[in-house]
Amino acid sequence: MPTEALVAIIVLIIVLAVGFSWLGVRKLAQKHTRSAVAESPHKIHADAQKVAFIYNPTKIGADAAKTLLLRSTSLAGWPEPIFLETTAEDPGVAMAGQALEAKADVVIVGGGDGTVRAVGQALRHTEVPLGIIPLGTGNLLARNLELDVNDIAGNVQVALFGHQRHIDAGLMELENEVTGAVSKKSFMVIAGLGMDAEVMNDTNSKLKESVGWLAYSEAGLRHMAGRRKKVSIALDDQPAQQRKVRSVLFANCGLLPGGIDFVPNALIDDGVLDVVVISPRSALGWMAMVGKVVFQHNNRLPVIDFYRSQQLVIRTVMPVETQVDGDPSGTATVVKVSVEHKAVLVRVAAPNTPA
Repeated sequence: MPTEALVAIIVLIIVLAVGFSWLGVRKLAQKHTRSAVAESPHKIHADAQKVAFIYNPTKIGADAAKTLLLRSTSLAGWPEPIFLETTAEDPGVAMAGQALEAKADVVIVGGGDGTVRAVGQALRHTEVPLGIIPLGTGNLLARNLELDVNDIAGNVQVALFGHQRHIDAGLMELENEVTGAVSKKSFMVIAGLGMDAEVMNDTNSKLKESVGWLAYSEAGLRHMAGRRKKVSIALDDQPAQQRKVRSVLFANCGLLPGGIDFVPNALIDDGVLDVVVISPRSALGWMAMVGKVVFQHNNRLPVIDFYRSQQLVIRTVMPVETQVDGDPSGTATVVKVSVEHKAVLVRVAAPNTPA
């Protein structure tokens, strides 16, 4: 089939889907509107800094980052950095604790979103800045902070000598009333429950190493033909509403790989989470949802709703899969989510200057 014909068919399906009426879906009440401003990065004024570098030794580029950090701190006349390797069992939590005990002036992370999340979780409310050298698959936080994910040397310079700003962190409390398990997870980018968590849990690791974040698409296609789950959603102090969903996402920021703005105009420091309720029940619904996200049209589709909330509670009868920043975080029947306003200080490039 010619490419032009295929595109025409896809557009036609999206147009038909937009015009189709789904019944029985009500908008949840919400109090918060879009914030209009974000914190401007400010230049650091520090003399010699004690640097801790927490890195995943399995990532390509880790050795180059170490070499560049050694060279840059030596030229600046600073102490030699503290190097701490993550392990398969610990993506960085204990290492961040060691860095804080050593009174590091800046903690730099070399790895993917999982390592960044683990270290960022430990640095919340400490005012110790987090520097990021993205070496992972998605590198979502780095992308949303407008760091160049392909420039290790540039990111080393930003982490050591750049500007800094505060960003929010999300907090997700999980309870599984079937098993009795209780846990608490912090996230920097996007957490969620339902199909998105199932996809994260079922992504082929070898394929991920080969094609990067596109591996999630393969897993997503396999999970697309599933049933919606009945959940109760309560935003802030509003009454709970019953919904049938495939996924509910809690976004601290909205930019995805490939330049896809999943949550348009989301701000990472506005003290509010963007909540995305996804509920397609057919291929037509999925096509409509993809069309809305990709083409950014303003028409409302009941298969995908966007809300804003400082805290929310989701309840389910049977346990559902959850994820934080792309890492599986177990099953839960009660999910409580809140935002910690400007909890983490991060190093970023100068305003209007490429990283």
